[in-house]
Amino acid sequence: MGRPPKAKESVLDAFEAALIDGGARGATMEAVAAAAGVSKGGLLYHYASKDALEAALLERMRRLVEIDVEDMLRAPEGVVAAFVRTSVHTGSPLDRAIIAASRLAQTGHAEASDALRRVRELWEEALRPHTRDETALQLVLLVSDGLYFNSALATGAIPGPLPRGAELDALIALVERAAR
Repeated sequence: MGRPPKAKESVLDAFEAALIDGGARGATMEAVAAAAGVSKGGLLYHYASKDALEAALLERMRRLVEIDVEDMLRAPEGVVAAFVRTSVHTGSPLDRAIIAASRLAQTGHAEASDALRRVRELWEEALRPHTRDETALQLVLLVSDGLYFNSALATGAIPGPLPRGAELDALIALVERAAR
């Protein structure tokens, strides 16, 4: 009888957390096994190598981005508004996967860099039909980047401006007007 899928997800969650908290150097197989509450053999049962763990993390991120794009496309407020509104870092599963993949990319991990580039392309493809031209598309993406960056910094020592409520609504309205 095989181990339950929950154990496999727990190992992947532990790997993701180790990358976020300690970077690629801190995400050793031993540290991941300990954090997941499994033996190293148990970890290897689910993921035969660190490469397999990394591939699973990038696959998780891809799936979460596809769900994000689907949600954006169905959003009653519109694609641009939904994209900008969800650009604030909340610690969501997608946020965590992106940060973990970024930690890998920072070490020169080519697959992680490619996967992050593909994330950007998927968002661009979803937004492009809802913006007047490439400059407007880049404006939407850069505002999103700024919101994400500032909200991620808000948990650290260097907080950036982070509009909320009516301020965020006003920013979204301004971006939508500029993008049309």
